Amino acid sequence: MKRRHFLAATGAIAVFGLAPRLFRAQDYQYDADAFVAGTLTIDESTTLATIPPDFIGLSYESAQLANPAFFSAKNTALIALFRELSDQGVLRLGGGTSEFTAFTTEEPSTAPPFDAVGPDTSKNVKSDTPITPKSLRNLRTFLDATGWHCLYGLNLGRGSVARAAEEAFHVQSILGPRLIAFQLGNEPDAWRNRYRPATWTYADYLKEWSAAHAAIVARVPQAKFAGPDVSNKMPYVTGFAEDAKHSTPDVVMLTSHYYAMGPAGAPGMTIDKLLSPDPKLERDLQIAMAAAHSAGLPYRMSEGNSCWNGGQPSVSDTLASALWVADMMLSFASLGCAGVNLHGGGNGFYTPIAGSLAAGFERRPEYFGMELIKPFMGTTLIASKLECANNRVRVYAARKTESQLVIIINKTEKAAAIHTSLRHAHKQWLLTGPAIDTKQGVALTETRTNALHKGTLLVPSFSAILLET
Repeated sequence: MKRRHFLAATGAIAVFGLAPRLFRAQDYQYDADAFVAGTLTIDESTTLATIPPDFIGLSYESAQLANPAFFSAKNTALIALFRELSDQGVLRLGGGTSEFTAFTTEEPSTAPPFDAVGPDTSKNVKSDTPITPKSLRNLRTFLDATGWHCLYGLNLGRGSVARAAEEAFHVQSILGPRLIAFQLGNEPDAWRNRYRPATWTYADYLKEWSAAHAAIVARVPQAKFAGPDVSNKMPYVTGFAEDAKHSTPDVVMLTSHYYAMGPAGAPGMTIDKLLSPDPKLERDLQIAMAAAHSAGLPYRMSEGNSCWNGGQPSVSDTLASALWVADMMLSFASLGCAGVNLHGGGNGFYTPIAGSLAAGFERRPEYFGMELIKPFMGTTLIASKLECANNRVRVYAARKTESQLVIIINKTEKAAAIHTSLRHAHKQWLLTGPAIDTKQGVALTETRTNALHKGTLLVPSFSAILLET
């Protein structure tokens, strides 16, 4: 085998960050057929959207509050991981277990029922779990320690309106400025034949939402709201935006969920599917953004991940999920989304942070994908065009105060040779791992060797490079 073919076949990963010497583009004598070729053009004069500083978010099940020690200032290990992702992110509490919570002012005399709660799945055995003022006071200390704010879900699917209003009163009193808004019910578009009859529609939901809203505002006049927090039915999103515009000024955010595929365990839930473009994402996101703009509201993806029902093993917990996360989040940002909350908790396959108080916490692959885009927070995305035959090579660019960020995400099995007018990078970061299906060894590292050489940037197979120029 000729040397140029050998280098291409072994992959750029073998010499970029995982071998003793660092990657240098000028080391490559390559056969164009062995690489994915592309030409990158950046238009600094055309802006797309400004990414809010609190764009990065995490989503946890409400049942986690049953253990007051979890979200607490004393949980320093989890606080450190939150702050590493963002110093002003958004924690969303909700999920399927939010409809099985029961607020009470009576502190239980027994030990908390949960150490760590994973994502809700159809296989979970659920029972009503208590949320108490102690949980909320500890949550406030956790939010203060991280610098994060909170979207708080109330039980509307199975709970009483009176209890929701009582819980909202305590949440507002305790969380104060750390509370963004209340969400009433989790995925109400999926309540049909579950918590509601087969005839359940958006009009029915709005009627119930309005009654709960009135009861909460009567108890908490300053309350703010977000919604509809649906799983996938866009008529709920457009309807809620329109109704909020005309009659509910205390709605401050439009929200819905997004999962790239699912359910977990079904045929075809593969790495190949996860890395493929999702036409539904662009279509639904454009609908949501149009509705948000019409109503004068920000839109936030309040819950989502790679594969619903807890994540697909050997897919949602691999390097593939890290590359998917970075691409997905910047795709949302480029269309003006206010933020993305990745669902997780416990040891769910797709959770960015896994673990418990007893066992400790660890970063899963998705965490590194989120961390890769952290430098984009607060920047303005600018137009970039990549002429490339393979649509699994993705590029985003942003303007900072005195520099420019460019990220190339290569979700192909070949190294990508990107021709560009860029000549030098002040800083470079590489997201990579031993293989696309690896669960261990995924890493985000800053490199010092210039990856650009004579107008060509080589991006290793199954990796992402972030440049600050």
